[in-house]
Amino acid sequence: MRSLADKQARTTHGLFVAEGDKLVGEIASDGRYSIARLFVTEGSKVSHPRAEVVTAKEMERLTMLKSAPRSLALVAIPERRLPTPSEKELILCLDEVQDPGNLGTIIRTADWYGVRHIVCSPTTADCWSPKVVQATMGALLRVEVSYGNLDEWLGAVAARGVEIYATTLDGEDIHTAPITAGGVVVMGNEGRGVSPQVLSMVSQRLFIPPFPANRRGSESLNVAIATAIALENFRNI
Repeated sequence: MRSLADKQARTTHGLFVAEGDKLVGEIASDGRYSIARLFVTEGSKVSHPRAEVVTAKEMERLTMLKSAPRSLALVAIPERRLPTPSEKELILCLDEVQDPGNLGTIIRTADWYGVRHIVCSPTTADCWSPKVVQATMGALLRVEVSYGNLDEWLGAVAARGVEIYATTLDGEDIHTAPITAGGVVVMGNEGRGVSPQVLSMVSQRLFIPPFPANRRGSESLNVAIATAIALENFRNI
């Protein structure tokens, strides 16, 4: 159980940890997920044939959280394929977003704005890590996160004539730039931004300006906050 805090162990066993009645309950009622083990304490609202009752003391030893939940599940990591890009669908693409907290917030934000797919570079944080799973508050069950070679995938996107956008510091004002309802929006690494190779495939660069526009302040926005602002603009054209 403890080993699943490590990505290599999750990959080896093909399992991730979900904790708390709300999240575990959603997984238990969702036919797409296979539960390997499910532990509950007295008072848990989760009902499942695989449920094993444990004491509060035992749950304290099992949990990765500061406060022991009433339920904890070991769940099989689903196989995900890279989505087929479309002019009608908005897809989020993450290029080396490495902070688990940022990734969790981005997934939750994507769910709020109706984004169904997020494509990540192999070096992006693992969406099945305990911290990310908890941060998504169940959004990970509704947003399909997949990992793959961005060069190849974005090349296929461009070949289909689908617009590829990226947020950069030298782009056009996102509030006034001509953007489409569908396409791919690339968000880059917390410190370096979008990598040069990925940037070379972008059809339009977008900039989120400060207020007022000529004001000097922070060098850049947190990537999760920038993602929320970008999606707000794409959903209001």
